[in-house]
Amino acid sequence: MTNRFMKEKEHLQNKLIEQLDYNKQLTDEEIEDIIEEEVLQRGREVYLSVEEKQQLKKELFNSFRRLDVLSGLLEDTDISEIMINGSKHIFIEKKGRLYKATEVFSDEERLRNVIQQIVSSCNRIVNETTPIVDARLEDGSRVNVVLPPIALDGAVMTIRKFSREFFTIEKLIELGSITREAAEFLHSLVFAKYNIFVSGGTGAGKSSLLNVLSNYIPANERVITIEDSAELQIQGIANLVRLETRNANVEGENEISMSVLIKAALRMRPDRIIVGEVRDAAAMDMVNSMLTGHDGSLSTGHGNSAKEMLLRLQTMVMMANDMPVLAIRQQLAAALDIIIHIGRLRDGSRKVLEICEVVGMENGEIITNSLYQFKEYSEKDGKVIGLLEKTGELIHKQKLLNSGWRGE
Repeated sequence: MTNRFMKEKEHLQNKLIEQLDYNKQLTDEEIEDIIEEEVLQRGREVYLSVEEKQQLKKELFNSFRRLDVLSGLLEDTDISEIMINGSKHIFIEKKGRLYKATEVFSDEERLRNVIQQIVSSCNRIVNETTPIVDARLEDGSRVNVVLPPIALDGAVMTIRKFSREFFTIEKLIELGSITREAAEFLHSLVFAKYNIFVSGGTGAGKSSLLNVLSNYIPANERVITIEDSAELQIQGIANLVRLETRNANVEGENEISMSVLIKAALRMRPDRIIVGEVRDAAAMDMVNSMLTGHDGSLSTGHGNSAKEMLLRLQTMVMMANDMPVLAIRQQLAAALDIIIHIGRLRDGSRKVLEICEVVGMENGEIITNSLYQFKEYSEKDGKVIGLLEKTGELIHKQKLLNSGWRGE
């Protein structure tokens, strides 16, 4: 994108702003006609190639009716994350690698306008009083916004793109994220209604794995999903209820938290409850739901390993209740059956690194039983070579035996 092109775009933008009546509800076709006319007129005054004219029309339309320079980045299926650090610094994650994008916003005001467009479309509010907000795009992509004065160098927006490709277990096996043996084992556990928790870091693939696991739920069950920002793609469940939290309004009222939704879900006669991600005191309500007859629940959380995830859950439960640590550990040990840890390796690949069973308590500590561990053997052409290997046998088999699992 040359400086000459950027100057022509800025010139036409300023001219169109003067022309367009924002109080009038113009259709997309009307906007396109006005842009077409202006680009043709400009082409008579200065030389513009056919490619430049087409690019100008596209970018001008995006700037008035879509998400400006973000539109092209959102259309690129190879890009998984977009990070905007002020109007002039945009970074992307592409195929597991970080790059600085050539695209920039014309100014900070334009970036702010795009942010307001995104946030208002899902009934959220962000301003200097409420400078941090989570939202989502129409396609389900996750959006986080932080405004000044909290963000010191301009508005910050991070977009985790919603994958247009629906991940299946076959796709994960093909990518090497999990072995077929481990996948079939997890299928049996979900069918038998073991309570399963998926841990991992940011961008490790927790939601994708949770979606895959949810496909193992029998079609005749009633499932309730609870999320901060709806992104789960539950397939094949007719009796499905989807719930989403709500932030407080400008007056600080009418917030609907995850804890409130979990309590409400318990009154909806669920066979299973799926909690998108636990990151606060709602962990106590999740544990309680697992302990009150709602076996087969699924959830995710941020952790560096299965054991560290148990420590984080312990801390989150303590945020909600002034309970003795021993009592909290006993509840966690009774509620959780399986922890799956998924991670992103240095080559950008996402793999299941660990599957362990929560066995119980011993000497005041939660005891786990390793079932599968990822073992790295070598590295070739920048790719990590390894395999998820079986390391132990399931100890608590009663649920599996009672389920009548015969394999599918």
